[in-house]
Amino acid sequence: MTDRISILTAQLNPVVGDVKGNLAKARAALSEARIRGADLIVFPEMFLLGYPPEDLVLKPAAVEACKAALDQLAEDTKAGPAVLVGLPWRQGRKLHNAVALVDEGHLVALRFKHELPNYAVFDEKRVFAPGPLPEIVKWRGIRLGLPVCEDIWYEAVPKALIEQGAEMMIVINGSPWRRTIERERKAAFSAWYERWAPPKAMVFVNQVGGQDELVFDGASFSWDSDGETIQRLPTFEETLDAAEWVRTGAGWKCGGGVQAKTLSGLEADWKAMVLALRDYVEKAGFPGVVLGMSGGIDSALSAAIATDALGPERVWAVMMPSKYTSEESLDDAKACAERLGIRYDIIDVEPTIEAFGKTLETSFRGTEPDATEENIQSRVRGVVLMALSNKFGPMVLSTGNKSEMAVGYATLYGDMNGGYNALKDVYKTEVFELAWWRNAQTRAPGLGPVGEVVPERIITKPPTAELREDQKDQDTLPPYDVLDTILHGLVEEERSVRDLVAEGQDEAMVRKVENLLYRAEYKRRQAPPGVKIGSKNFGRDRRYPITNRFKSGG
Repeated sequence: MTDRISILTAQLNPVVGDVKGNLAKARAALSEARIRGADLIVFPEMFLLGYPPEDLVLKPAAVEACKAALDQLAEDTKAGPAVLVGLPWRQGRKLHNAVALVDEGHLVALRFKHELPNYAVFDEKRVFAPGPLPEIVKWRGIRLGLPVCEDIWYEAVPKALIEQGAEMMIVINGSPWRRTIERERKAAFSAWYERWAPPKAMVFVNQVGGQDELVFDGASFSWDSDGETIQRLPTFEETLDAAEWVRTGAGWKCGGGVQAKTLSGLEADWKAMVLALRDYVEKAGFPGVVLGMSGGIDSALSAAIATDALGPERVWAVMMPSKYTSEESLDDAKACAERLGIRYDIIDVEPTIEAFGKTLETSFRGTEPDATEENIQSRVRGVVLMALSNKFGPMVLSTGNKSEMAVGYATLYGDMNGGYNALKDVYKTEVFELAWWRNAQTRAPGLGPVGEVVPERIITKPPTAELREDQKDQDTLPPYDVLDTILHGLVEEERSVRDLVAEGQDEAMVRKVENLLYRAEYKRRQAPPGVKIGSKNFGRDRRYPITNRFKSGG
């Protein structure tokens, strides 16, 4: 019977579909674990294929490639240590989300995820079959429970494992980040942990990195049998960390292991957006990004996030003035680009806008200028950015915020052009807060410079799209603090008009915002992806019908 064990947590960043690359990353970590004298190295959920694999997991060749990678890892364990890793596994006609334990050259145990999440950003029941309630695994004299991610959020699996005599839970996870995740995890795990006496040790190993609209925080941790957090890995960072476990009369106790601080608030938001953008660009193979720099706060903040994510040399800002662009905007855009140290060019789009006017002159005769002409300006800029992307390779970074996306204050095939939007799940009021926060940092939270990177005037001046004379956002929209409060109620909380009016909101305004929200669904379906920050993002989280006449009523 083993009374001492060293477990190395491999909090790593896989690439979905890159089985060879993920295997190489696993083998490099295994070599490091061997050097450190670990007995077991633990990788995250679905690590060999990457998580979430979505319908890629339905491709037989992908599942077979993961099986071959596991065989290679098993061969490597002849020289130690043992490996615990997640992968897809076909058992007969059923496809499972599996965890495999390999040691001394062979497969020791295989367990299948029982609780398949099918809500919010998850739809695992679409591709996986649930496994039975798992049995414990006896390994080197230790009775292990091997739940997979969602299994630990509900009582059934921990209860079954504890009743079978499990001494320690080792949980592999693909648990995406959002602002509330820390308290959600604590509340969910503590509920069953405190109910089953004596408490059991738990090792929680989570993926880190960005994948499309999700970002994974890592933040892996270990609890000993006293329920104390004795190991906590950094948030949003790849890390290998070993902890030494000793069996005592009161259960497994742990020594060693890092104790990283917990990130929260605007710092966590920023690092989530930076990591998500970096991984999206690098995993997709783009050399960098190009974005329209208007002199406004959204493009300035997007440029700052991109600079922290990729470094100044990989960010290209383009100011595209028209006759409505103010000297103030020209000055502010240039100042922001200079502070960030990024490439900055000016491309005059007024001749192209005039050319469109001449082309449409006959068709538009007898009509008054309206949003049509404003949209042409936006679309001209979109064409310019896409041309630069096509010619030179950088991905177009869209810069609209969640408030604009919610009410359709954005132009399809214009400012909505792009491969990614770092601010897609950030309300306008939060954009201001993030700009103030980034300017106040005395240590750069990324690859960009320290100090005031967004000129103060950009933050304090009234927002405007500058598509007509003296235009301001709030000519059309309510003040952003009011708008965002209404939107948060309608989107995040799915509340009715009656509820919001009862809290003091103007009924006519709430109804107007609700109408704009529903009408803009077709735009959001065509918008670029962006990372989930809050409780409900537009995209994987919120899937409303495009054709929809429902109103929440009085």
